[in-house]
Amino acid sequence: MTRARCGIILHPAGHTLSPVLHRTAYAELGLDAEFAVYDVRPEDFASAVARLQRDGLTQLCVSLPHKEAALRLAGDASESARAIGAANTLTFTGPGSAADNTDWIGVTRALEPHGPWAGKRATVLGAGGAARAVVLALLQLGLSVTLVNRTRARAEQVAAHFGMGVRVGTLAEPWDLLVNATSVGMAPDLEGTPAAGESLRPGALVFDTVYRPLETRLLREARARGCRTQDGLEMLIQQAIEQIRIWSGKRVDAAPLRRAALDALRSRS
Repeated sequence: MTRARCGIILHPAGHTLSPVLHRTAYAELGLDAEFAVYDVRPEDFASAVARLQRDGLTQLCVSLPHKEAALRLAGDASESARAIGAANTLTFTGPGSAADNTDWIGVTRALEPHGPWAGKRATVLGAGGAARAVVLALLQLGLSVTLVNRTRARAEQVAAHFGMGVRVGTLAEPWDLLVNATSVGMAPDLEGTPAAGESLRPGALVFDTVYRPLETRLLREARARGCRTQDGLEMLIQQAIEQIRIWSGKRVDAAPLRRAALDALRSRS
C-alpha cells in the first residue's frame, strides 16, 4: 500500500504546530503517512495545489492566507465550509477534491466543557476567516453573537452573511463569552491585547484563539479580573483530529497530541 502524503500549505510558514500534531496522530493510529509543510505565496496557490494533487497528495491542511482560495478551488465543499466562506482542509480522491472547514469544530469542542451555552451572549473580536468559523460554532451552540471589529463595515458584512442571531456592536455591551478571533497578542506581539483589562467581566469566559503564547496578555488580564479562560491550543488540536478523521475514518485521542504540542511549545520558547 502506498504511503499517504499529507501536508499544510501556508505563507509564511513560520513555526506551525500542524506537523507535530499530525505526525503524532499518524503514529498513534498506525497510519502509514507523512506530513510536509508547503510555503506558497498567494499568487502561486492554485498551481501549487494542482501540482501536489498530480503528485498524489492525500490531504492538504490550509492555513493563512489561502483559506478562501481553497474553497473556490475545490470541486466539492461541505455545508460548513460554504457557510463560513473558507476551507482549512482539502481532501483529494484522484482528480477530485473536497473542501471542509474543521476550525468551527475545534471551537465547539474547546467550548463545550465550559457550557451549557444555549441562550447565552457572546462577543467576538474580529471579522476575518477565523471569526466566521467562531460565529458558526457559537450559533450551533445556541449563543447570540455580537461582532466587534476595527472596521465596522467588515463586521456588518459577516453579520449579514450569517443573518439572524448575529449583530454588530461594542465591547461595552453585556456578554457571557468573549472570543478573540484576531491575531492580536500572538508572538512576537506579546504585549498586544484586543481588549483592555477593565472591559473584562468577572465570572465570564474569555477564549483566545491564539495559542502562541498559551497565556496571552488578554488571558493573563482576564484571569486577574476573575474571568474563566480558555487558550487556543485545544481548538487547534480538535480541528486537526477532525481533519485526520475526514480522510482516514479514524479518530485519535486528544491526549497524546496535547502532550506533543506542549513539548513543542516549551522547546521553542
